[in-house]
Amino acid sequence: MKSLADCFLYGILDLGYVAARDAVRVARALVADGEGVDMLQIRAKQATPDEILALARLVRPITAAAGVPLILNDHPALVPAADAEGAHIGQDDGPLAAARAATGGASHKWLGRSTHSLAQARAARAEGADYLGFGPLFATPTKPDYPAIGLDDIARAHAEITDRPIFCIGGIKPNNLASVLAAGAQRVVIVSGLLLADDIAATARTMRAQLRPAKGSS
Repeated sequence: MKSLADCFLYGILDLGYVAARDAVRVARALVADGEGVDMLQIRAKQATPDEILALARLVRPITAAAGVPLILNDHPALVPAADAEGAHIGQDDGPLAAARAATGGASHKWLGRSTHSLAQARAARAEGADYLGFGPLFATPTKPDYPAIGLDDIARAHAEITDRPIFCIGGIKPNNLASVLAAGAQRVVIVSGLLLADDIAATARTMRAQLRPAKGSS
């Protein structure tokens, strides 16, 4: 299984874009036989916990075979039963310590926190998040309640927070990834840029290859 430090391309299997019946097929394409996304999150805002757990149990063998960590959005309590590597929580999901306890308190389970400003990124680091989501950089329907923060603070966030991964997120697509990396990003989350691609696996491989030069600065 990849370590968090070795994860650069973070994909999200978002049921807002993907029909549940297609989720397993899309998960395989995202992982691309170990050559696609480095991490995969299941995001199913309208699903019940039982439905999310059932989906995670279908996806887990796919990610495990490729050495790709599996993350659950919003449901840290499901992490042990899903045998996932961790969970991701937002700004409105309560203290990180409570999420950690919900996973059973296991220190080897990862907890990520969405942040939408430098102040929130600092706070998430201080409370012990294992990694940070930073954005949305561009306007995106995936984060409709948050205004785009742009590229200006990417370099500053990376200069201030050097002891854990920062994944830039929000409207990042194949045609703007280069500008995001030029602004100082080292890791990115891609949602619709992958899920709506004509060839998901090929797009994942191409975007992962673009991120490889950034690894030396991690």
